[in-house]
Amino acid sequence: MQSKETFLSRWSRLKKRAESLVKTEPAKPLTNEPKLPPVEQLNLESDYSAFFHPKVDEKLRRAALRKLFSDPHFNVMDGLDVYIDDYGKPDPIPPEMLARLIESNPLLFPATEEQAVDQLQGQKSREALPQQQPQPAVESKQENSVPNIQSDAKSKI
Repeated sequence: MQSKETFLSRWSRLKKRAESLVKTEPAKPLTNEPKLPPVEQLNLESDYSAFFHPKVDEKLRRAALRKLFSDPHFNVMDGLDVYIDDYGKPDPIPPEMLARLIESNPLLFPATEEQAVDQLQGQKSREALPQQQPQPAVESKQENSVPNIQSDAKSKI
């Protein structure tokens, strides 16, 4: 009859066997590294996926990406950047639009002597017209139109 092995003795035996297997196996060389083309020969059509392998050095990966994004294909503005214009140089307003700006005409287009004389005469003629006072919208009722009963009663006494 076989004797029963205790839990700890079984665990110890299996652990020793696993350690002996690990020590006897030779280390496998790393052959999974991808073959990379030289960074100087990369262009837009090159395959950059090998540079993203986990075993590729970070400096080499960055150099490959720098080479990729230095291509003129990626240096085209998309036109959606609103703040790329030089707003220090204002666009001139066309003269036709300036002429329609009534409030700014005296500032932008100073009047000649003839126009100044015409404007003064226009102001004098407006001052010479009789000033009409505005009529009230609702006329007030006359006080005498409503008979006063008390004043009539006093006058009869």
